[in-house]
Amino acid sequence: MHTKQYQARELSGNGSREIMYSVAVEDTIDIFVNKIHMAAVLATPEMLEELALGYLICEGVVKSQDEVRRLSIDGKAIYAEIETTEDFELWRELRSSGCVGVRWDENEEINVSSDTRFNADIIRKSLGSLDSEIYRKTHGTHAACLVNTGGECVIKAIDVGRHNAFDKVVGRACLDGIDVSRHFLLSTGRQSAGMVLKAARAGIPLVATKTAPLNTGVEAALRTGICLICFVSHDKLSVFTHPERLL
Repeated sequence: MHTKQYQARELSGNGSREIMYSVAVEDTIDIFVNKIHMAAVLATPEMLEELALGYLICEGVVKSQDEVRRLSIDGKAIYAEIETTEDFELWRELRSSGCVGVRWDENEEINVSSDTRFNADIIRKSLGSLDSEIYRKTHGTHAACLVNTGGECVIKAIDVGRHNAFDKVVGRACLDGIDVSRHFLLSTGRQSAGMVLKAARAGIPLVATKTAPLNTGVEAALRTGICLICFVSHDKLSVFTHPERLL
């Protein structure tokens, strides 16, 4: 995991002292689609292929991995060649207009149709999967895990950004041929519409987080059929939407 060491002076009621801190590293990762610069993402510089593929799917640039012809990495730049579709042209138009975060999300029709149901006790017990050594050292990272119905974490990604960790998990699942509709996504980050819609586009039926939702996240989950569970701890959780996805 990428960290750098920095010295800081700690001030307290007992005086001051010099301490060495491990600090998480972020880099600007540029994503090009069909030779067009589509995004500059601040991310942990690892799992870049997973980041790119997950970003394309979770942001609605492509519907599936089959539309991606080629992915290549050159330093901190990722180049994707995809099939040009009407959806991609609309995505480009809305992004260039600055409205991709509003109009595209409101008009997009997604319904996660998975019939998989999950056990609430297993969701609570899976919370430990989010733990990581890098977080314990830096307190500056997010984690995302893809967990099966038995509570096994099959994919885990750590990143400075909660969105990036999510994208990396989805990208890895696509590369491994995992059916995400039979799994749930466990996250350390708050759940906004952007996060929930990532899950919807990927086809993940349930998202659980140890933190809070935003109103846009709850509304997006209601609209797309996702079971949104927040404030997960070892002894309780709060189900905000679609409880029918639980056993």
